[in-house]
Amino acid sequence: MNKTKLISMTAALLLTLSACGGSSGGASPPPPPPPPPPPPAITTAEAYQFLNQASFGATTGSAADVINIRFDAWIDQQMQTPTSLQLPYLRSLPRPQFLGELHADRVDVWFRNVIDGPDQLRQRVAFALSEIAVVSQLGALINAPYAVADFHDQLALNAFGNYRDLLNVVTLHPAMGVYLSMLGNEKPNPTLNIRPDENYARELMQLFSIGLVELNIDGTERLDSQSQPIPTYDQEIIEGFAHVFTGWNYAGAPTFQQAFQNDNNQTVPMQLYPDFHDTGEKKVLNGETIPAGQTGDQDLQAALDNIFNHPNVGPFVAIRLIQRLVTSNPSPGYVQRVASVFNDNGSGIRGDLGAVVKAILLDDEARPDMPMEIDGKIKEPLLRLTQLWRAYDAASQSGVFPLAPAYIIFGQGPMQSPSVFNFFSPFYAPAGEIRNSGLVAPELQIATEYQNTFITNYFFILTFNWNSEEPNPGADDVLIDIAEEIAVADDTDALVDLVVDKLLGGQISTTLRAETIQMVDRVRTGLPGNDAALAAEAIYFIVTSPEFAYQR
Repeated sequence: MNKTKLISMTAALLLTLSACGGSSGGASPPPPPPPPPPPPAITTAEAYQFLNQASFGATTGSAADVINIRFDAWIDQQMQTPTSLQLPYLRSLPRPQFLGELHADRVDVWFRNVIDGPDQLRQRVAFALSEIAVVSQLGALINAPYAVADFHDQLALNAFGNYRDLLNVVTLHPAMGVYLSMLGNEKPNPTLNIRPDENYARELMQLFSIGLVELNIDGTERLDSQSQPIPTYDQEIIEGFAHVFTGWNYAGAPTFQQAFQNDNNQTVPMQLYPDFHDTGEKKVLNGETIPAGQTGDQDLQAALDNIFNHPNVGPFVAIRLIQRLVTSNPSPGYVQRVASVFNDNGSGIRGDLGAVVKAILLDDEARPDMPMEIDGKIKEPLLRLTQLWRAYDAASQSGVFPLAPAYIIFGQGPMQSPSVFNFFSPFYAPAGEIRNSGLVAPELQIATEYQNTFITNYFFILTFNWNSEEPNPGADDVLIDIAEEIAVADDTDALVDLVVDKLLGGQISTTLRAETIQMVDRVRTGLPGNDAALAAEAIYFIVTSPEFAYQR
């Protein structure tokens, strides 16, 4: 045997022994570790809790979807779902003589989108954003329904985009320009006693981005050497931003003075008219100064960059969105985790709203294993209505949801805030146990005796009259479908359990269940054979209960 052949045979033998784990006297490698156990199944109650945070109301069908694909995949799927818009529908309608009449149609299409639209998460986040960067039909925009509809559409389109881009969209939108009087804002002219309007400058900082005092990343206030909160800005900074926001008006006009609203330019970003922009130096946040001699657009972009990069923006946005989606009283740890994602989404990007929303909804504190005092929030009145309508397949023969005066009945309506400060303050704490505990309950600010009575009466009419047993409904009457409840009405326990499954995800206190059963049996005695009344009573009793009004 020659040397070359011996070497080849030896190499082959060594390769064979290596593949077998070495020589016959060597130890075999340890077996690979077993795969991790699958995550525990999502319960119906957990699915309902998640969906009441991330949509306009859990339903048995949507809960089944979440249980099947799990939370994170559901969020990813929702973020890829096309946006349900309002403006195209409004544009398709005949133009009335008084354009403001279209606000009723705008509210109608909002309800259509949030009740039946597939992009539930996007619409819910847009609703939250509409309560941060507020415009309203009530006031200067009463005759600008296209502008209000498009403003909401922009919030929806940017719901998972970048907050810096959203600030740009909000700032240049004519709806905001009219609402906070930036549109038509002029540079100083002492001869004509003109000075820049400060309204938008103030609210952009106070309400849309940084708040009144400096914050740590966990949302707690930064304090000075005297243990006092540190203001984020002063009058000189307000004036600096007010001078930035000069020279903008409706687009498409030959001159600044000829820029008036029409049906088209109320949905087009405002245009800069350079002669009316102040090109002087402007003091802004973080000790920075915008230099003199820049164009109006350069000033605007520098100003928005300056605000966007303020360290307050992360915790500010985190708190506001957590409050609107999950809980009124997030812990500092929860705020810090979400604010950290705002500051860096993991890829070095600041302001990624999609990542922020996902962090909010998937955080352990969103659905804690052990109940805590700070869990959950009061449902906004509109969310109580939308959840009921979604759970019971509400619809009208005409397909419309004619609830234009929603703000009168529920104390709030889509883009119907009484002021730029929203329907309620994020800091509101009713006197008593909540305030004494250092907690807040913003939604309780509109839970007056008058408003609660109005809402309770509306739910009574909705459940007892506007249901699928109505013999002569009008074409626009929105009816809930109670056929399944009627089918089991002979069995009080089964009836109550069915309603509890649809509205509470199967979770109900012993006390509320016993009281509901007692009320149903009382109706059974007083109205024998009236299965529709039994079904309506069970639904009404649950939907007006504190347990339904509370979002876990």
